[in-house]
Amino acid sequence: MIGADLTCSLIITSDCPAIQELAEELRQVNPIEEITYKGKGPLTLRLAKKYCPHPACPVPAGIIKAIEVEAGLALPKDAIITVTSTHNY
Repeated sequence: MIGADLTCSLIITSDCPAIQELAEELRQVNPIEEITYKGKGPLTLRLAKKYCPHPACPVPAGIIKAIEVEAGLALPKDAIITVTSTHNY
């Protein structure tokens, strides 16, 4: 069983300056806290709000997905976002 003292260490690389700043602060997390909005919610999302200027950035969700997989809380399946438009520009 996964305990409250479980931690995942993170190494995040990115060319994006905002994500680089997030990565400097997000070095270790408790996976259980990352997969729930209970309490303070995921540290990843709190830091994304602090550093990432674009709310639709998919990187924070990808970080949480990687944490889930590493902790054995999810299967290693690709998460894909496909965007289409009904507008003809």
